[in-house]
Amino acid sequence: MLRDLSHPIRDGMMVYPGDPSVSVRPALSLETDGVEVAHIDMGSHTGTHVDAPAHTVTGGRTMASVSLDELVGEGVVLRVSGASPGSAYGLGELTLDGGAVPDELPRIVIVDTGWAQWFGSERALRHPFMSAPAAKELWARGMRVLAVDTLSPDETGGSAFPVHEVVLGGDGLIVENVRGLEGLPGRVEVGFFPLRLEGDGAPVRGVAFTGD
Repeated sequence: MLRDLSHPIRDGMMVYPGDPSVSVRPALSLETDGVEVAHIDMGSHTGTHVDAPAHTVTGGRTMASVSLDELVGEGVVLRVSGASPGSAYGLGELTLDGGAVPDELPRIVIVDTGWAQWFGSERALRHPFMSAPAAKELWARGMRVLAVDTLSPDETGGSAFPVHEVVLGGDGLIVENVRGLEGLPGRVEVGFFPLRLEGDGAPVRGVAFTGD
């Protein structure tokens, strides 16, 4: 079985504050043109998407250098216990199947704060965010792709991006606005399949291969 981990892209959908708005409108129609075609305007970080290092790192690699292999494989789903609006969480608040985060992690780490349910609302802007020490420790344990169910692993509206600095600064990748994590096992095969854009990021179709 496959589980979709992506938000649908819709006209007027939520974007990170300051990002380009999303417009999906008719371009051609069956009645007048014989075909339906939509005209789509959006930023490269729309909906569920991947950040390449070039997003925040001068001279960082772009999506042109990101292989699909980096975004497909075994992942762990770490849950945040007691997540509250606008609060930082550290390693001590992260659990894997109810226990502590293991010393060795696979390349892909997914963080479930439960905040995906608020995507599209004002509450989504006040999401929990990861502390820099937690990001550094996850990186030291093997993480190279960090996926979160929030607008950012950093505080939205803040003036600094310390988690981005850790992950993208280490030539890793960040996937934001993941959804559908409820009930997934702690270890699961996942894939994040980006549009073949060659810039600083790209929308992705996220998939969990649940096997049931």
